[in-house]
Amino acid sequence: MHIELKRGSSTKLYVQIALTIADRIRSGLIEPGTRLPSVRKMTVDLGVSLVTVSKAYAELEAIQLISCSQGKGCYVTGLGASTTTPQPQEDGTGNVHRKGSSDTGAALNWQMTLIDYLPRAQLWRHFDVSPQVRHELHMSAIQPEMLPTRDIINSAYHFSSDHTERMAAYGSFQGDWELRQTFAAHFTSRGLQAAPERMLITSGAQQGIDLVARTFVGPGDVVYMEAPTYTGAIDVFTSRGAKIITVPMDDEGMRIDLLTRLCDTYAPKLIYTVPTYHNPTGITMSARRRAQLLNIAQSYHCLILEDDPFADLYFHEPPPASIKSMDNAGHVVYIKSFSKVLSPGCRVACAIADGSVLTRLVAAKSTADLGSPLLTQKALQTYIQNQYDVYVRELREKLYTRLCAASEVLDEHAAKGMQWRLPDGGLNLWLELHGNFDIHELHRQSLAAGVSFLPGSACFVGESDTSSLRICFTVTSEEALRQGLITLCDVIERYTSQQAGSAADRLPLI
Repeated sequence: MHIELKRGSSTKLYVQIALTIADRIRSGLIEPGTRLPSVRKMTVDLGVSLVTVSKAYAELEAIQLISCSQGKGCYVTGLGASTTTPQPQEDGTGNVHRKGSSDTGAALNWQMTLIDYLPRAQLWRHFDVSPQVRHELHMSAIQPEMLPTRDIINSAYHFSSDHTERMAAYGSFQGDWELRQTFAAHFTSRGLQAAPERMLITSGAQQGIDLVARTFVGPGDVVYMEAPTYTGAIDVFTSRGAKIITVPMDDEGMRIDLLTRLCDTYAPKLIYTVPTYHNPTGITMSARRRAQLLNIAQSYHCLILEDDPFADLYFHEPPPASIKSMDNAGHVVYIKSFSKVLSPGCRVACAIADGSVLTRLVAAKSTADLGSPLLTQKALQTYIQNQYDVYVRELREKLYTRLCAASEVLDEHAAKGMQWRLPDGGLNLWLELHGNFDIHELHRQSLAAGVSFLPGSACFVGESDTSSLRICFTVTSEEALRQGLITLCDVIERYTSQQAGSAADRLPLI
């Protein structure tokens, strides 16, 4: 496994080693039962002392991610689970391997000797759940029955039938021209002037984030993010080897006063933000803070990556104008996803940028996939042009009804000390528990009861948070939402009661 050590960092080397291995375990990249490299082998591979590696393994053992046995080695136990030390087959090489449950599994053990460069991949781990889960509240999505799926399918059918010649040719790397024209009118009506020439169509917002990171972020570059923030963005910037610095939030969004002080010490290369109906907290950054954030980017000649999946999903008044609408010098890359609101299966988003930043992003897109599929672009183009505004107005009312239902359940059934704020828009509720808990154990108990949620730890760099979770109140029917939340509240009440008054013997560094 590849571990990138920053030897000039203020973070001690053994903590860096432990954090990297912990991220990989929590991401499922190292499976339970896997034997870690011996202390001596890790010492040689990383060029550090025996004491440094031993301290790293001790940290991992303290939080029950691994179990070490004298003479047998250290084995992954899982996500904080108390398990006995696995007994894998020994191969005598000292390399990472795991016990195969069959001849086929044993034959694949050699694969763990292949070095990869994925330090963290939480997004995929929390995407799917087991079939036993009846109430899937972990996914930030809209109930499929509320989406205009049939209309979009019809658009795709008519386009493919009436324009067979278009389907036989590659589309533009930058995206379909007519779709970009439609987006230009869409953004203009929302106060953002953006010509089609300034746009790049991406396969969802996730690809847009990845293109920006691959183009402009390298090892050691400083990236600022809110704490907590979108799990997928953490994965992307971590994979680039960035130095990620997180900034706490309050009711107005990212704490600009703290960001300013941090920037004096660590100059930013990029600032990532979800300013409108923030994922996962639902907080909306004030107009004042947005202007201040842009001023910081201008002062340090850095980029702001403004991720905006939810701005059309307001429940009362429209949100403040986007940061990009105030940008006159090309400091902001604005990414607007239409996947969640219209069709997750189509994976269509629009990035708006200027100058050479856009040119380089288009070049990165061309090497990634030669351009997004034309069929999905055309399917959404007709719908957005003719039906989107009426649809989204009705959708907002339905989503607000779900929020009110969730609020009613929480008011009646929430465990003592649980806190939450009702967002002004979007899809998510951020729940905070009173105390310091093992969120992974709570997650396991909730899944066993048939309810999924996103552990708040996945939304922090280094998984520092242990007492928060995100649920989506729009992903299922109102009745199922109520039942799922009641069950979740019962699980939390039982778990917190069991843990009341208990304190950890040791607070590990990771």
